Amino acid sequence: MIHQPPSGARDLLPLDVAQKRWIEKRLRPVFQQWGYHRIITSTVERLDTLMAGGTIQQSTVIQLEDREDDIPLGLRPELTASIARAAVTRMAESSYPLRLYYNGNVFRRSPEVGHGGQQEFFQAGVELLGAGGLLADAEILLLLFNSLHSLGLNQWQIILGEAGLTASLLSPFPEPLRRKIREAIAHLDRLTLETLPMSSEQRERALLLFDLRGKPEDVLQKVASLPLDPAQQTSLENLKSLVDLLKESSSCNQTSAPGTDALILDLSLIRPFDYYTGIIFEVVNNTPSGQQILGQGGRYDQLLSLYHPEGTMIPGIGFCFNIEGLHRVLRSTGQLPQQTPPTQYLVAPKVPQAQAAAFTFAQTLRQSGENGQVVRVEMNLEAGQTEETVRDYARSRQIRQIAWVSPDSTAELETV
Repeated sequence: MIHQPPSGARDLLPLDVAQKRWIEKRLRPVFQQWGYHRIITSTVERLDTLMAGGTIQQSTVIQLEDREDDIPLGLRPELTASIARAAVTRMAESSYPLRLYYNGNVFRRSPEVGHGGQQEFFQAGVELLGAGGLLADAEILLLLFNSLHSLGLNQWQIILGEAGLTASLLSPFPEPLRRKIREAIAHLDRLTLETLPMSSEQRERALLLFDLRGKPEDVLQKVASLPLDPAQQTSLENLKSLVDLLKESSSCNQTSAPGTDALILDLSLIRPFDYYTGIIFEVVNNTPSGQQILGQGGRYDQLLSLYHPEGTMIPGIGFCFNIEGLHRVLRSTGQLPQQTPPTQYLVAPKVPQAQAAAFTFAQTLRQSGENGQVVRVEMNLEAGQTEETVRDYARSRQIRQIAWVSPDSTAELETV
């Protein structure tokens, strides 16, 4: 039906937009303060670009048809792949590291939601490309903490995992069983772990991996008690160094790092796809109805090589915020604007001969803002109205000032 949006689409009305912009305007300066520059990539990508990282199921991509070149296209379901493509091709001459941030819409089908479920989402986030190691990981997490503080959020936690270490701890299991254990842990399905056909020793290890979640020092101690090979020991030491650095930063700067209870180490945190190669993390907010995921991210050191013409390995790490999730949480805090910004002036020509002068005066008012301040000015477009009708209109729109303009360009200001 022509009077309804397509299935899964939605309109953002002016108040929705004002609240969304409120969130974006608080994140943007933080990203910029850390040296990140905005990038805008194409909404439409080649399907093979979107699928290259193995992170996206084709069934979730909203596909398009390029009739001219017969190339399968899709609407971007996330922005990291597009940014990776742009970085290694369009920005190939730039020096590393590249610090990029974005805010934009993404599109994806969610089979779990069913017909009519939301298919358009808004994200804001950053990508740090060409930098690996402890300091790069710490920068991304500290930037994440700083961004959350800028939004005035307090009841949040960071769930931190390590994809490479977790994968290696699963390596003793034979391949078919490993996949099932991995899937059960990723979906927090303890019952499956307890019923899978395996030895008692294997079950004990699988349940240990399932329970590797809690205070960082406790989890690190549990892992240290396992028989670890040199690579696993190195990963564990790197993770401990990262946790120590974050805690030290927390004690030095309360506005850019979490408290002692805000960081949860979770080595059972597993993504459904083999996308991340190092640390992974989720931002969750505690609400009376449960935990809400506000954002997520991690390290992906193999992704950029898939787009590089010579297959060069370039490390990368980043995170994205779910703007809808932030919106839902922030609405309950009372911080978001409850109405759209009101117009400050209504300009009304006293007589038809004053209409040109009224347009000129209205423009003068619009240009009177200082330091980028926006002065909102409306013209009264209905000729022949009584002054009281004009005043009633101004009151209905919460406009406090009426400028009555005469043909000689003079204006009388009235407060209503």
